[in-house]
Amino acid sequence: MVPETRYATRGEIHVAYQVTGHGPLDLVLVSVWFSHLEARWEIAGFAHMLDRLGDFSRVIAFDKYGIGLSDPAPPGAPPPIEDWMDDVRAVMDAVGVEQAALFGAADGGMMAALFAATYPQRVSSLILANTGARLSAAPDYPHGLPESTRDALVEMTREAWGGPALMLATNPSLANDPEGQQTWARYLRLAASPATAGDVLRTLFEIDVRAALPSIQAPTLVLHRRENALVSEESAHYLADHIPGARMVELPGADYGLGLGDVDGLVDEVEEFLTGARGGADPDRRLATVLFTDIVGSTEAAAAMGDKKWKELLALHNLVSGRQLSRYQGHLVKNTGDGLVATFDGPARAIRSAMAIRDAVRGLGIEVRVGLHTGEVESVGGDIGGVGVHIAARVMGLAPPGSVMVSRTVKDLAGGAGFQFTDAGAHELKGVPDSWQLYLVNG
Repeated sequence: MVPETRYATRGEIHVAYQVTGHGPLDLVLVSVWFSHLEARWEIAGFAHMLDRLGDFSRVIAFDKYGIGLSDPAPPGAPPPIEDWMDDVRAVMDAVGVEQAALFGAADGGMMAALFAATYPQRVSSLILANTGARLSAAPDYPHGLPESTRDALVEMTREAWGGPALMLATNPSLANDPEGQQTWARYLRLAASPATAGDVLRTLFEIDVRAALPSIQAPTLVLHRRENALVSEESAHYLADHIPGARMVELPGADYGLGLGDVDGLVDEVEEFLTGARGGADPDRRLATVLFTDIVGSTEAAAAMGDKKWKELLALHNLVSGRQLSRYQGHLVKNTGDGLVATFDGPARAIRSAMAIRDAVRGLGIEVRVGLHTGEVESVGGDIGGVGVHIAARVMGLAPPGSVMVSRTVKDLAGGAGFQFTDAGAHELKGVPDSWQLYLVNG
């Protein structure tokens, strides 16, 4: 019998979810992006995995926004990863779960890792299976798929979606299972259209969560099937090496999908890890995107206008800027006299807010510079501290008037959100070690 499908809401968006199992702990399954909550129960291996997980946990599963039974996204515009992170929060809130273990499968692992770093108080444990910090290769990350392979996969997805070819290419155990091939093909058709599938896959190849890994506080298990064709062994080791205290377990098998191959061997590792896991997050330390603004020429303007008019203009600046922060779910930390400091739980929202603030205050005759960095911050009373805050301030100080400048960390984490950047070169930041690559946001 297929479990009841319910809907969580975030704004006007409806996110489909199911709750199954009877175990004593809560486990949120962040599965591979193509999903359909009800059709997965028709797949024997997938259903068996969910049943096994339900023996020791209450499994909370969902279809991401734009996929399966959740509300569709606008054509050609896959949601950025932070929107999909909001789906996790919305579903947990709807179920009434304050803290849970997160199980990130395949590309869902990148999303789960970023969620664990951003909301440490909501994640008790983290399991990452057949996933990496990014899917594509880069000059400083040779472990991902090369560009030719990425392009071929996107093209195959667009042309062969809804048939067995894509699943056969990534899951060898289906080769001698014609019935299974057709069941999975139907599952793909129900999950998304060919155009959506191609757009989402291309977006996933742009996501990079490497910068978030050191901020993960939850006990973490990295599972990797040795022979799978999409995620290299080096990618898995990179995760385990860069998440504090993470443990890695290699499993036999070549299937990318967790509902295929040796399901029991994989779930056995999850069960052992979760039922013995201990750990607590520090709620005062988390990953955030920090925004600094500064009014260009504020000292000269104040002298020319006089105190009264300058204070009136600052009040208008604060009001207009505050509206744009609220619009993009930013949190105002403080006004600095000639600017502001704010935090965001997603870099794409922070960039949009920065551009909106810059454009809005121009209507007041004010020009600002904006700097953004994503890193660990510590709550100190009503303020924030930490190296991540200092870096954001230094980035702002280097931004030309009227521009939004970001660190490479922000650029990488905002991959797939549709922004264009101009390389602003490598810079030494005062009081911060190493050289930092900075970028200007175009537009």
